[in-house]
Amino acid sequence: MESQVSQLPDLKDFKTIPVENVNEFLEKGHTLVKNILSPEEIAAFRPIIVEAADRYNTEKRKMEDRDTYGKAFLQIMNLWRSDEAVKKFVLSKRLAKIAADLLGVENVRLYHDQALFKEPGGGPTPWHQDQYYWPIDTNNTITMWMPLVDIDVDMGMLTFASGSFTKGAIFDFEISDESEKAFDDYVSDNGFPISRAKTMKAGDATFHRGFTIHNAPGNDSEKMRQVMTIIYLADGARVSPPKNEWQKNDLAKWLMGKPVGELIDSELNPRIL
Repeated sequence: MESQVSQLPDLKDFKTIPVENVNEFLEKGHTLVKNILSPEEIAAFRPIIVEAADRYNTEKRKMEDRDTYGKAFLQIMNLWRSDEAVKKFVLSKRLAKIAADLLGVENVRLYHDQALFKEPGGGPTPWHQDQYYWPIDTNNTITMWMPLVDIDVDMGMLTFASGSFTKGAIFDFEISDESEKAFDDYVSDNGFPISRAKTMKAGDATFHRGFTIHNAPGNDSEKMRQVMTIIYLADGARVSPPKNEWQKNDLAKWLMGKPVGELIDSELNPRIL
């Protein structure tokens, strides 16, 4: 394993992102950054992440036996704690620097990673806001969403309601049919433009704020939509009082039960840059 990890690309070098991406992120709350990883780099990391996701996936039910959330994707979290090779990807400085530059901060910490694999025939991911789940006292949060294979709209492309992050938390809904209906009405009533890429190459990535409303259609292709995500927060963020049961769970699981008001700096939340 040690030799395997040492042979993986370092991803320590910084890439300057176009000013258009920064401006788009500031205005819309999301942006697509292309060619973050080269074809050779994604080819090195893809089998590592896929194998780890397969190994730690606990969803064994048939598609028809799952609820809307379960049909949306296979979700395997914090792979960096289980696999040293995946850790090299998740804690890479190149990815973290792009997140920090988009947020306009000097450093970021990890919240957690997630492999989100949408199976062939997998259902849609309902409208939601990520930060509904997070007991964090800052809006300076960002999720990187990187496909490990080339994808198009038929595979479940991430879709954003541009500008929706400015309103903060909207509803007290987890990802569900209920959230889809409520957010769909809200997005329509407020006239937020809907934005999604037609295609993404493996190694491209979208970045979106924690309060940006987003969803994804189902996977109508015959291929697995393999996506790796990393959630970052600005260094210096503190634990906020949990507002729902999900935030209580996140506080215990991802912030190691840190007291409200304390800096988010547990061993699960390393500073990356």
